[in-house]
Amino acid sequence: MSHQVLARKWRPRRFDQLVGQEHVVRALSNALAQGRLHHAYLFTGTRGVGKTTLARILAKCLNCQGGVGVTAEPCGECAACREIDAGRFVDLIEIDAASYTGIDNMREVIENAQYAPTAGRYKVYIIDEVHQLSKHAFNAMLKTLEEPPGHVIFILATTDPQKVPVTVLSRCLQFNLKQMPPGHVAGHLRKVLEAEQVPFEAGALNLLARAAAGSMRDALSLTDQAIAYGSGQVREEETRAMLGVIDQAYLLPLLEALAAKDGPRLMAEAGELAARGFSFDAALQDLAGLLHQIALAQGVPEAVAEDAPERDRLFELGTLLDPETVQLYYQIATLGRRDLEWAPDEYAGFTMTLLRMLAFAPGEPSGPGGGSRAGEAAGQPAGASGRFQGAPAARPSPVAQAANEARIGPMPGTASVAAASYPPHPNPSPTGGEGLLGTLPPRAGGQGGGENHANANAETMAPAQPLDWRALAESLPGVVRQLAMHCELAGRDERGLHLRLPESQKPLLAGFGEKLKEALAERLGRLPVHIDMVADTLASPAAARAREQAVRQDEASAAIHDDPFIQTLVRECDASVSNIRPLAPRRTGTDN
Repeated sequence: MSHQVLARKWRPRRFDQLVGQEHVVRALSNALAQGRLHHAYLFTGTRGVGKTTLARILAKCLNCQGGVGVTAEPCGECAACREIDAGRFVDLIEIDAASYTGIDNMREVIENAQYAPTAGRYKVYIIDEVHQLSKHAFNAMLKTLEEPPGHVIFILATTDPQKVPVTVLSRCLQFNLKQMPPGHVAGHLRKVLEAEQVPFEAGALNLLARAAAGSMRDALSLTDQAIAYGSGQVREEETRAMLGVIDQAYLLPLLEALAAKDGPRLMAEAGELAARGFSFDAALQDLAGLLHQIALAQGVPEAVAEDAPERDRLFELGTLLDPETVQLYYQIATLGRRDLEWAPDEYAGFTMTLLRMLAFAPGEPSGPGGGSRAGEAAGQPAGASGRFQGAPAARPSPVAQAANEARIGPMPGTASVAAASYPPHPNPSPTGGEGLLGTLPPRAGGQGGGENHANANAETMAPAQPLDWRALAESLPGVVRQLAMHCELAGRDERGLHLRLPESQKPLLAGFGEKLKEALAERLGRLPVHIDMVADTLASPAAARAREQAVRQDEASAAIHDDPFIQTLVRECDASVSNIRPLAPRRTGTDN
């Protein structure tokens, strides 16, 4: 027996075999069960989501001979069901509108529709890609489409419903088939390969699902190709090579370099991708996908899948990049991908996108090559991004510097991503901030508690000694630091360390609570850690930071809007300040 491709072999033959189109299946099943049939249906959606398959299943429901009449569950065994599956049922007429476009063709359809069905209850016409019919053909079918004979059902399918005349749309019952999420596609591929007894790796299925872009037919076709490429197996490395896609883990160093404001490292990572021959369009697409995952980790941690690749590193990057910067990088990545075709070459377009992220990144660099080092060398304050690096001049006043950095109305052809900057609010006293219970003692030869916050090792502290919880939380690594920053210190006694965590951070606790306790044990010795859930916390380090940021934002806004120069520009030039952002506070220790 000749080989049959997976897309045909595993084509659904019943409603319950369809994947990802439950909303359409439910509506059609209920209508069939209640006998509420419409004379014309329109299925819309991108390629490979099941439009024609759904039309054939509906034709079986209308003509199945295994029951007493129309049913939502065709038997699949009667002559009508078998012939429809084989594509030879005489009363099912499938028309490809791409090659059957003229008015003469449509007149032939209309004339044949008047005759009663030969073998079934209904004569079903499936017109695929109906939007390609000519205007005259549409006009010829309108009357029949609105009032067809009782034994005729029209099922129209199209990938471009915008091109279908509204006079046709108004005569049809319309269903929009959705693109299938990668998780649904990967799950279906798993079932298919298990049934086919083909060895596979889960990572390869995820790659195939993403490459299919919501089309189950494309996913099955790619799976056939992957089986052939892998000599009967579907392995992740071979599938990646076949598809020519980048392992997203290779993009994480790019984001780490951006977080560190490390320009040389950033260009070195870009050169590594170029040397491996990856597609820069795909690289920017995957980079935007990673930024989306980081944004989820920051805002809705529970939405990040437990089996997401490099999950821990995503959460760690979420602590190194603030949410505003992640949103900015996402916009730059998507715009850079759009503009890639206009670049001198793909590598130049890709690296220019990365350099744009580096240039617009707020705050000071923590590694060599950061954008604002040049600015400091030229006498500009940190965070000015070194846009103008001429001869050193007198250092401008804070308000004048902020005015220079302000975007005065959008310039033609530019994206409104620049922000006005203003010096940060002075850091609060180490002992005066909310949630700070005393300070850590200075190390021998040190210069006070401020320098020791980041490197505090509480193992040498006596149990009754005051604990600077914010400094300790900020000294922890990665995602554990993010969890600790949301905890409020309730007390410390002979029973252990008592923390409070808001209910909103419960998913973060579930994933990293044990790691936090292990990290605290390294700093505090074998001191038990108790974490209680509360409605909200006011004295956590994260809450204190948010209040400090709000104060800096208010002061920056007030300084900009009260500045006479800005007021003159707004009044006389009809200008506007699009956005104001305070400069990031200078880092001490690990405070970033």
